Amino acid sequence: MKSAPRLPDLASLTSGQKDQLIVSLWQTVLAMDGIGQRPLVDSHTVPPGTPELQARIAATAASRRAWTPHHRRATGTSQLLIALLLVIAVGFFADFAIAQYEHRSLEVRNRDGLALENAAFNGLDTELLRVVYEPDGTSYRAVVAMHNTYTAPLYIMLNPVRVFVQVGQSWQEQPAHAVAGAAWSVVELRGDQDYQVAFRIDAKDWRELIPGYMHVRIDSDMLISGRSDPGRDIVERNNRFYAYLKPQNYDATIKQRSNFPGPPPVFILMPPH
Repeated sequence: MKSAPRLPDLASLTSGQKDQLIVSLWQTVLAMDGIGQRPLVDSHTVPPGTPELQARIAATAASRRAWTPHHRRATGTSQLLIALLLVIAVGFFADFAIAQYEHRSLEVRNRDGLALENAAFNGLDTELLRVVYEPDGTSYRAVVAMHNTYTAPLYIMLNPVRVFVQVGQSWQEQPAHAVAGAAWSVVELRGDQDYQVAFRIDAKDWRELIPGYMHVRIDSDMLISGRSDPGRDIVERNNRFYAYLKPQNYDATIKQRSNFPGPPPVFILMPPH
């Protein structure tokens, strides 16, 4: 990388050299302002105002242009140039500082976002533990377990759980609600905790993939954050649980059509599909 050019020793310059330096500085200012139409290295190009400047310099007495008599004026001009350079430097520094701040802020947000996603999808385990009959003889209760493997708590907003049963080639949603005394809300999960949903199967022509069993799907969507008052640091996770579900009072029918050695289980968990 080339080093910066050395500043000239103004005290050692002749009057002619000083005049030429003034003209060169004027041409540089014009070029920086975009006034000159051709590069300064082109000797045939004379930036606007240069002849007038040269004429004024020639018309000024040498004694008035000497360094010593006009030290005060030169000092004022130098101070003006220094002030101008400082303003430009401050502007560049401000732009650089803002760009660095935005870059670092974006890096922090990306890093925190990746950490939250990792916690939401790898640090949080969910499992359909069981499905049992409700005492009313027509409804079911599903219990879903959550396990936070991280030491830091996760704040989970549980959306209402939805239950579907397969009818033909499609899924039909069935009535579902939170169990009595519970509601869908924000859960602070530090270790293990479960939640429950009660539902009823109203469909009649449900499809049997296993003789006598309904094919059901339980959708449990949640919003996850590492803070109790999240802003944009939220991750959405959609949990899908599939199971074969036995209708109530259907044991005899299933035994006639299948070879269960004992009582048919209420539900048979299936892998995600």
